[in-house]
Amino acid sequence: MWEWVSLTWLQAVVLAVVQGLTEFLPVSSSGHLRIVSQLFFGADAGASFTAVTQLGTELAVVIYFFGDIARLVTTWFRGFGDAAVRRTQDYRLAWYVIVGSIPIGILGFFFQDLIRGALRSLWITATTLIVFGLLLGLAEHYGRQVRTQQQLQLRDGVLMGLAQSLALVPGVSRSGGTITAGLALGLDRPTAVRFSFLLAIPAVFGAGLLELQHVFDAAGPGLQPSVAQMVVATVLAGLVGYACIAWLLHYVQRHSVHLFVWWRVVVGLLVYALLGFGVMHP
Repeated sequence: MWEWVSLTWLQAVVLAVVQGLTEFLPVSSSGHLRIVSQLFFGADAGASFTAVTQLGTELAVVIYFFGDIARLVTTWFRGFGDAAVRRTQDYRLAWYVIVGSIPIGILGFFFQDLIRGALRSLWITATTLIVFGLLLGLAEHYGRQVRTQQQLQLRDGVLMGLAQSLALVPGVSRSGGTITAGLALGLDRPTAVRFSFLLAIPAVFGAGLLELQHVFDAAGPGLQPSVAQMVVATVLAGLVGYACIAWLLHYVQRHSVHLFVWWRVVVGLLVYALLGFGVMHP
């Protein structure tokens, strides 16, 4: 039986800001929440708190890309009765998002107990931060980056969806995994980032709604928030996340992702050191 540890308002605000800052950057929001909550508050924020606050950041995606999303949804429905619409890139793109969301949905459902438990070890988080950070750097360096959104294919949706499913392990990063796969497949940086955002919407909303039943469970692991704290944290994460979307889309137009590679490696090594010296506990 897990011990009930109430979340304070300071913890709720700090963790919500961390969630908003890191959800869309390829650095792993779940990994950073795990590290910050353990280092500064001596407890795990919990998989449920992480998943539910992601509802706020994904709502930020919906608001930011509302025009694109509305167009894709409308085109997808129109395509069922219009052969000409089925030949458009928007119709295909809508299917790519749907197909790409399937792997993380299946794996998240069948392995939710493992995700909420053993995979949250900080040794695993530190390792995945470093390993997948280096993979992101390799994809940035060797990826051809010549294909735009108009050249997205079903293969891209499937492979980026599989990469997204790896983010069920804290430290991997949902956006980091999909951006890495996109760059490796030859997509240009802005296209990989934008498709990563679109691909996240079904998966993260699904995970957040699934975890609502666990977030206030006293028998579950992690810091336990009140309803008011959960609502405020989710809204705050969404506001911060919206600003991060705008910044990241502007940043990748002119800069590589090496900043995030270095950040991941340094944070991973720092966590190794803190664990080794007993400052943090796995």
